[in-house]
Amino acid sequence: MTAKSLGMDCHAVLFDLDGTLVDTAPDMVAALHRLQTEMGVAQTDYKLARTCVSNGSAGLVRIGFPDADADADLQTGLQQRFLRTYEQQVCASSAVFPGLDELLLTLEAQGRPWGVVTNKPQAMTDAIMITLRLHQRMGCAISGDTLPKRKPDPAPMLLASRILNVEPQHIVYVGDARRDIEAGRAAGMATVAAAWGYITADDDPERWQAHTVAASPAELTQLVAKELG
Repeated sequence: MTAKSLGMDCHAVLFDLDGTLVDTAPDMVAALHRLQTEMGVAQTDYKLARTCVSNGSAGLVRIGFPDADADADLQTGLQQRFLRTYEQQVCASSAVFPGLDELLLTLEAQGRPWGVVTNKPQAMTDAIMITLRLHQRMGCAISGDTLPKRKPDPAPMLLASRILNVEPQHIVYVGDARRDIEAGRAAGMATVAAAWGYITADDDPERWQAHTVAASPAELTQLVAKELG
């Protein structure tokens, strides 16, 4: 299905980070596998674990240590250990999804700012953006611990709008999870579901009530180019 036009005047684009702008799965799944080895647990299949990356440490611990579901303290402890493990190699193999740098360059050439709104902790967000040399190009990076509330609450989206000095109705937000779409819509932004992202087998971007769904970064680039006029 081809993404339908958003029918708006786009002045800025915001992205979720994991699974939307940057393919962080190689490093996040590697951290899970290292932790599983330390704990004497069989490693989760990479393809299965990859689909859970957008759910962060909680999602990966659930899939990697299913027996911990019944023990909240154990689950919390495993999440903390996972984050410490991940911090050691937060951007060893992560990369911008192929084709999206073209979109960033198009936005920059037209003087349209772009940024990131993610639930990832700020220290890790910063490390990724610096390593990938995106930190000097972006207009903002709002992380999961920037504010007391995070997605699906619209507060981080509205903060990004203020920092970019662009009204929400002129911003496109792209994400690969239902909470991304909920946050973007609640903030009054046009929303695009990134169907190339980390989506579990029992989920369907078509049901998230996004304004449209983009099957690939190339399709997103074409869509935004139309909205830029």
